[in-house]
Amino acid sequence: MIALDLWVDIGNFFSSLVAPIYWAVSWVLVGFHEFFSYFLDRDAGVTWALSIILLTMVIRTILIPLFVKQINSARNMQLLQPKIKALQEKYGADRERLGQETMKLYKDEGVNPMASCWPLLFQMPIFVSLFWVLRDAASTIFIEGTCKLAPENLAVPKGAFETNVDTLCSLTSAKLFGARISATFLPMDDGWSATQTLAIILIVGMVCTLFFTQLQLMRKNMPPEALQGPMAQQQKMMLVIFPVMYAFMGVNIPIGVLLYWLTTNLWTAGQQYVLIRNNPAPNTPAYIDWEERMIAKGKDPEEIIAKRQGKKKKSEQTKYDPNKVARQQTPADTDKPKRQPAKKDPRVVQPPEPAAEGESDAKTVKRRQPPKSSRAKRKKQ
Repeated sequence: MIALDLWVDIGNFFSSLVAPIYWAVSWVLVGFHEFFSYFLDRDAGVTWALSIILLTMVIRTILIPLFVKQINSARNMQLLQPKIKALQEKYGADRERLGQETMKLYKDEGVNPMASCWPLLFQMPIFVSLFWVLRDAASTIFIEGTCKLAPENLAVPKGAFETNVDTLCSLTSAKLFGARISATFLPMDDGWSATQTLAIILIVGMVCTLFFTQLQLMRKNMPPEALQGPMAQQQKMMLVIFPVMYAFMGVNIPIGVLLYWLTTNLWTAGQQYVLIRNNPAPNTPAYIDWEERMIAKGKDPEEIIAKRQGKKKKSEQTKYDPNKVARQQTPADTDKPKRQPAKKDPRVVQPPEPAAEGESDAKTVKRRQPPKSSRAKRKKQ
């Protein structure tokens, strides 16, 4: 009894956490539905399907920075595999020291192993909220032939449907290719129908896109040394385990959520293809292909990489001498005209230069005499 109460409390806790996201997802979904209703049938399944697809695209656009961090983190983890393997060979017997050195390596290289999980963690509340929205729509009972709630309903509409019961009625009865948007593959109360057919198509598409995305990452954007060792074996196992797991989960997920899942997998595959094609990891097949394309276009791959990293090529860097400090010339200094030294007048007696250190102070200074021709002229005057 205590264990049952504990699970109920945990469920209520997570429900309270997801409640704000549930409201946000329901309102955004209803807003997109109202938009498409201007030029499509309000109660048609394609209207709700387009609303779900647009909701997915908005969410994935917001998550683009996290996705880029996910790809870069996974790539950096793959490039660190040789160093991690060296640490395992060095500290294999001392598990505590191995963990400390591994964390130190992550810190020195600026790699966060958890960064690859952030997009999935951020999407899970949205996924669960959309699942609950469609589940509530499927479980809502209306009086036959009307959009009035039946008395036997166990729960009242929530979120955007609290004040839009007609919209909830439209979602509950909307059909896409003969299958209800809110229906699931199981249970098969009416035998095999359009719901099961569409669910199978969406599940197969979802599994295939997931498998293709993982395979693309391993074949095109992983160096040869990263395809060896225990980490590589785990990734190969995940290449098979995740699609199989998704296939078993898909039979209990509403059609609308499967559509969301397929759309986000297609988005991930396309986004990953663009990122790998334009910014591949070094020493990978994708990097070799990218390098050949840049050379064919007359561009320097090393210069492009240097610009992306915010660094100049070594040939362009100036050497630093710690014993020599030079005044940095400003633009204002270059505009000023250079000052020419003043010309000396031979008729003016110049002051004597200071005596050098060590010379005698008794040295006399001779007065400069005017030339004899000038004396004769003055006498004649």
